[in-house]
Amino acid sequence: MQSRVSSMEDAKDLFVRTQPRVFPLVILKILLLFLVLGVGFSVFSIYIAQRVGVQDVILRAHSTFQPSMEELNSLDRWIRPPSNLMHTMNDEELLWRASFVPLVKKYPFRRIPKVAFMFLTRGPLPLSPLWEKYFEGHKGFYSIYVHALPSFKSNFTSNSVFYRRQIPSKVSEWGQMNMCDAERRLLANALLDVSNERFILLSESCIPIYPFNITYRYLMRSKHSFIGALDDLGRYGRGRYNLSMAPEVNITQWRKGSQWFEVNRKLALAIIKDTIYYSKFKQFCRPACYVDEHYFPTMLTIESPHLLANRSVTWVDWSRGGPHPATFGRVDVTEPFFRRILDGRSCTYNNHNTSICFLFARKFAPSALEPLIELAPKLLGFG
Repeated sequence: MQSRVSSMEDAKDLFVRTQPRVFPLVILKILLLFLVLGVGFSVFSIYIAQRVGVQDVILRAHSTFQPSMEELNSLDRWIRPPSNLMHTMNDEELLWRASFVPLVKKYPFRRIPKVAFMFLTRGPLPLSPLWEKYFEGHKGFYSIYVHALPSFKSNFTSNSVFYRRQIPSKVSEWGQMNMCDAERRLLANALLDVSNERFILLSESCIPIYPFNITYRYLMRSKHSFIGALDDLGRYGRGRYNLSMAPEVNITQWRKGSQWFEVNRKLALAIIKDTIYYSKFKQFCRPACYVDEHYFPTMLTIESPHLLANRSVTWVDWSRGGPHPATFGRVDVTEPFFRRILDGRSCTYNNHNTSICFLFARKFAPSALEPLIELAPKLLGFG
């Protein structure tokens, strides 16, 4: 019996010693499986990063903002104007974003058209107290945008209409293409607000010469945009034309006008989306060809001549001669002075004669502010 038991134990021991090492093989298979899965996941991640964009993946990974489904699906997200004008888009991104146009023309919400007041300035707005009085009581019917030197920081308080209305800016120089870039930048930022319908370019030396409600009705009811487009046959008109601009621009299409324009939304979009004429003017219209006097008038005359009133709504005085219009200070601002601007004028508005030809005037020095505020209630109708 003992011999039989011993024989059985020997057989069992022999069986165990002769079996393959199953346990290490299982571990090896599991490790190989994890290795294959890891390589596959890495390849898939690289593919996704290439499709979505590495930068977007990084931003999503570090972003703590999770928009609610209600906000993503809300119409208000598309019609609400930007709460902060200081975005991080470069000019190429900004112009692309601003060029979005709805193909359905009927608005599915109550849209109140607004006038975008775009101030192109080097820094301060010394006449801002007058503008504050002009805008008082008309909230919701206007928007304000300020393009200043990048180094300039405004100090308007939170109760001012100019508070946080400065846009991301770059240096702009008189007669250079970067001046037109600044104007396109202002238009593009203003176009981000779907309610802006009319766009007026102003300087820090401009003032309004009619109450806001008259200006608003005048612009909103106009069939045309107010930009000068004169075919000047002299040395300061066609004399600045460069033959290299053909065939995109022929000399018979060459126009000259004031830098201080007013356009509707359709023409504002035409200006910011242009790539055909921009490069030609940038390359071949350099001082003594002053591009800010020729680019927009020429381009819009070629593209949409029937929409132009061929005049400005900003009054200036060139009677003193020189390359710049007259500047007016404290002693100039009198009642007879304003009567000269406001009275005895005639122009065409919607193909009919009118005595209201100008809505704004320039150039006014900071010293003119005090008499302007004093005379505004009586002569300008506000304040």
